[in-house]
Amino acid sequence: MTNAKRQQTEKLAILALLTAIVAILAYFGGFVKIGGLASVSLTLIPVVLGAALCGPLSGAWLGGVAGVVFFITADAAFWLGLSIPGTIITVMVKGILSGLAAGVCYKLLEGYNRYVAVIVSAVVCPVVNTGIFLLGCLVFFMDAVNGFAQAAGVSVGAYLILFFVGLNFVFELLFNIVLSPVILRILNIKKKTD
Repeated sequence: MTNAKRQQTEKLAILALLTAIVAILAYFGGFVKIGGLASVSLTLIPVVLGAALCGPLSGAWLGGVAGVVFFITADAAFWLGLSIPGTIITVMVKGILSGLAAGVCYKLLEGYNRYVAVIVSAVVCPVVNTGIFLLGCLVFFMDAVNGFAQAAGVSVGAYLILFFVGLNFVFELLFNIVLSPVILRILNIKKKTD
């Protein structure tokens, strides 16, 4: 087998494994609660790893897989009840673009320093994911958000940050920053010793 063919096969195997991991984490992510308040999703970690190891399009694929799996979770019913097209567009666009952005950042910085590249990608992925989610809330779910905010006695902005984003974003960001570089380093060490 030629070197190029072997590398292509390795990438495909890594992508297949990460696809399975993303699907499992996306499905079960809503069940992991911290203090009963915030659900913590680790789904973006394999998205960042796939973007770094296999490229931006693979990151987009993995983000898209996370989006598709979301629709079979219990959380999907709430959002679909507010707006079916809004939910589909928001979930798919945020997943795909967060993986793509992580991959593009990694590619741009990889030549400078792989460690810096993965940390920046680990930051960019949840920032894009959450940013597009908030944009989707403003575009598709504003009437519902206004009602929820009035019922809670807070402003719309405070409601979005406190109840929809809250600790979830903070935990995703921290887990990504800590775990993505460590796992990537372990995978690269293992690859060099094979």
